[in-house]
Formats: sequence, C-alpha cells, structure tokens
Amino acid sequence: MDDNDQTHNNDNDHHVMSFAIHYPVNVRSLPVKGIRIKIDADEKERLKLVENHGLLEVKSFRADVHISPWKKRGVRVKGKFEAEIVQACVVTLEPLPKHIEEEVESVFIPDDSKLVKYQEHDNTSEVFVDAEGPDTPEVFHGDSIDIGAFLEEFFELSIDPYPRKEGVDGNYIEDMEKDKTEPSPFAILKQLK
Repeated sequence: MDDNDQTHNNDNDHHVMSFAIHYPVNVRSLPVKGIRIKIDADEKERLKLVENHGLLEVKSFRADVHISPWKKRGVRVKGKFEAEIVQACVVTLEPLPKHIEEEVESVFIPDDSKLVKYQEHDNTSEVFVDAEGPDTPEVFHGDSIDIGAFLEEFFELSIDPYPRKEGVDGNYIEDMEKDKTEPSPFAILKQLK
C-alpha cells in the first residue's frame, strides 16, 4: 500500500464517507472581521455528491459563508448554501428536481480548548462540551476546518430521504396492481345487461 493511501482494512473499521467538497481553511490567525468564502462545486465534486447521497443528479451546489473568530480561540461559521438536485421518487422512480436552500451556522473550538472535557465511557472517548449558547460547538483538530465537509453534512440533512412525486401516496403501487387484476364496477354492470 502506498504511504499516501489512508485506507484501512481492519475488521473493526466502519466505512467512512469521503466528502465530495474539500475546502480547508486555516483558522488559527483569522482577521478580527473574519473572511468570506464562496464555493461553487465543479463537475467532479457534483458527481461525488451524487454518489455520496444517492441522487440522480446535482446540477449545482453553491455556498457563501463568513468565518470569524469566536471567543479566544474558537471560530464561528455562518452563511448559506443552495443546490439544484434531482432525486428518484420512492414510489414511481420518476426523476424529481428539487431546489435546496439552507442557512448554516456553527461554532468550532480547538480540541485543546478548556471548553472541551474528555471522559472515558465504556472504553470510548466521548467529548463533552461546556459552552454558552443553544448549540454545542464542534471540535476541530489542527489549524484548519474543512468548510466543504461542514457544508456537505448540512446538505445531507436537507435532502428528503423519501421523495414522492406530487399526488402520489403509499398506496400508488397497490392501486395500480388492483387496476390490472380487478374489473371495474362498470364492466361488471355491462355484463348484467
């Protein structure tokens, strides 16, 4: 195996999705006003989004985020993304185009921050965070945050897991089967004449 290849073949390892969009941003020395990042996924990234999320097509994926310092060493990421995707209807399998537009916001803190407390629980390391605010901050390692991976996690959450064509309910297939096997009431009336 090549030294650069980080694939592990261990029975205990679980399949981990490789993100379609990589956009690492060094956050150790952010300006006070922060920085603005714009992402427009290219064809290769859109094809990987299709593969990662079980879609028929990703026509576009664009994001506009602002990254700014938070408290002493933390980072706030705030912005939005929008995407044009095509999914298959879970009932008819017809292509369903959909526009997704989501606001995103999160706070990140470095793994060595005093806000992070590590505790051993059932032989696994769990991170317990004690911080202000309604949302629990995410922990980052090293000097950078992959904004692409962060956005792709929100993208995954915004996709309808059971898309249905308008007007189609769960009985659609059963109704189609009945139409094939049961004669209509009008056909029965004709036979009685």
